[in-house]
Amino acid sequence: MYFLPERFSFDAELSTERRARGIYEALLYHSDSQVSGQFRLPARLGLGEELDQYRFDRPFLSVGISDIRGIRNDLRLQLNGRTLEFAPGSGTPILGAGVHAQLPELQREGGQTLEFAFDLDLAGTEHLRLVPVGRDSRVMLSADWPHPSFVGEYLPSRREVTERGFTAEWQTSFFATNLEETLQRCGQDKPCGSLLERSFGVSFLDPVDQYLKTDRAIKYALLFLSLTFATFFLFEVLKRLAVHPVQYALVGLALALFYLLLLSLSEHIAFARAYVLSAVACVGLIGFYVSFVLHSWRRGLGFAALLAALYGLLYGLLSAEDYALLMGSLLVFGVLSGIMVLTRKLDWYSVGRNLPEGG
Repeated sequence: MYFLPERFSFDAELSTERRARGIYEALLYHSDSQVSGQFRLPARLGLGEELDQYRFDRPFLSVGISDIRGIRNDLRLQLNGRTLEFAPGSGTPILGAGVHAQLPELQREGGQTLEFAFDLDLAGTEHLRLVPVGRDSRVMLSADWPHPSFVGEYLPSRREVTERGFTAEWQTSFFATNLEETLQRCGQDKPCGSLLERSFGVSFLDPVDQYLKTDRAIKYALLFLSLTFATFFLFEVLKRLAVHPVQYALVGLALALFYLLLLSLSEHIAFARAYVLSAVACVGLIGFYVSFVLHSWRRGLGFAALLAALYGLLYGLLSAEDYALLMGSLLVFGVLSGIMVLTRKLDWYSVGRNLPEGG
């Protein structure tokens, strides 16, 4: 027979630290947690007159912990004023890995209330998730990490995020989780995925991670290439110059090389410096090349200045987490407006006829 707690409380303070191996970094957390709650067993274990037909083994309290390598303390269970030792293994396949504690004999006839508590020190990476197993579950997390991402089936009922860290509180009930029915449907010889999946918690995101920022930059690549080629095309039609498709392709390759330079440099130096160096290298190369394509160093310099402005706007988009979509929308609208103004008197039917042959 399996019983879920009537009340479940998890209160944890988390501290984070960075670990480095070579050029790669990982974010680790340490959780100083206090777990407590109450089991309320029914009279005759809810079996009524049939209780005498059953024979039970010694009862135990089971705690599922997905990665037991993160346990950092010697676990001891406080049960109704008594101190009991935990043993390795959850004791039941339903929860998978974990720990368990053998309990004294239960009072079966009149029911019994079991108050439990224990301290749990955990170390982990990336995220911390819990399953709200109590009829009334309350979870309180606080950490020194200012960029949390709250994940899982349930969002916090209260949260506060500042530059110094965050605090979050969850509160659920059996009416919201339906865990009792879920537990009854679980088989007893294998892990219960439907039970373990009803979890919530927090992921520790690193918004300044060079890989995340490079990934965000690549998402703007199509927009960036389109704006650059649009500028290139304006020089072609307004100055009556013929630009060969191969020249477009070479400029496009130079623009694509920016992202490779950005990623490789950011693994060794700060992202801002890597961005500046990559942008300067690409702007310099393209400006030099375009000055010959457009037959004027002034035109090449102007094109390089516009390209540098686009790189500056792209960096602003990467830095503005909350206003990236707004800034991107305004950028596209501004560029489209500029193209429409510059070409408002252009006879598009005469563009192909008036361009000189060759590249």
